[in-house]
Amino acid sequence: MRLSSRERVLTAFAHQEPDRVPVWCGASAEFWAKAKAELGLADEPLRQFFGDDFRRVHAGYCGPDFPLQHPESVYRTVFGVEREGFGYGQPITHPLAGATLDQIHAYPWPSADWVDAGKVRDTALLWKGEYAVLGGDWSPFWHDAIDLFGMEELMLRMYEEPEAVEALFTHLVDYYAASSERVFQAAKGAIDLFFIGNDFGSQTGPLLGAELFAQFLQPHLTRLARLGHDYGLGVMMHCCGGVRELIPLFIEAGIDAIHAVQPSCRGMEPAGLKKDFGDRIVFNGAIDSHHVLIDGTPESVRQSTREVLEIMKPGGGYICGASHDTILEETPVQNVVAMFDAVREFGNY
Repeated sequence: MRLSSRERVLTAFAHQEPDRVPVWCGASAEFWAKAKAELGLADEPLRQFFGDDFRRVHAGYCGPDFPLQHPESVYRTVFGVEREGFGYGQPITHPLAGATLDQIHAYPWPSADWVDAGKVRDTALLWKGEYAVLGGDWSPFWHDAIDLFGMEELMLRMYEEPEAVEALFTHLVDYYAASSERVFQAAKGAIDLFFIGNDFGSQTGPLLGAELFAQFLQPHLTRLARLGHDYGLGVMMHCCGGVRELIPLFIEAGIDAIHAVQPSCRGMEPAGLKKDFGDRIVFNGAIDSHHVLIDGTPESVRQSTREVLEIMKPGGGYICGASHDTILEETPVQNVVAMFDAVREFGNY
């Protein structure tokens, strides 16, 4: 029996086998424009062509208009960090570098009143319950802390001034929790998944050990996960890199799914992840976008996708997609088509 995309995803989240493995399609703006041009399709028809089982809604911004202070700035975060460079860039300054505990508390933290969630429900309802709808604030509190303190200082103060680090994370997550709750209340049951993102891993392993993670970061993930669950939502976290050692802590925190599994990173081999954690957390990704999708051929991509599906699909709990949400512009469109065609061919239960 054919399920709707929403039913398919929620079945996988329940660690049961749907009609086929759900599909996730995330891409950079540059790749998306290239794919639209090569395939002659508009946005929604392209998503349908790829078979994407997800849709996403975003709240707007209705807060103060802060002028940029640096001519090289390309972006300003809601926490007052200006950034320069490619894309969202890198922080120009670290506003809370060297700040005392009192100065952290006195910092002009943003208000959830700046979040305009008025159109979230109507946007979600446009898909008429066909797709699994993602919502909530991205909540990258780890990255924001690095922006505000600087990474080296953040790490050092975990040992030397843990109360300052805890205050920083608490203020950040206070904002994100209130922002997301504003969205969930406005959505009134029209979204299915709370989607958050923090990159805790590198190519060779976690950016910090399990002990520090449990002390400083896990409690805030738990807070966000409980918020999503209180509204009846599954909670999926984007997290790049090799984070195998942290997965038990993700599970304890209440994270239901991790996106997007990068098999080229240490410890992230699909077979090991499926064996050790596959009954307790949903895995999203695992089709290597580092080498296979960029350097392969449609046939090699098809074969690689088939191999991953054979490992990951038994028992549900798997969503097929690239190993990073942002499929890069240099990725051949036909390789991405081959990946999703392989799911249709080999992903049925």
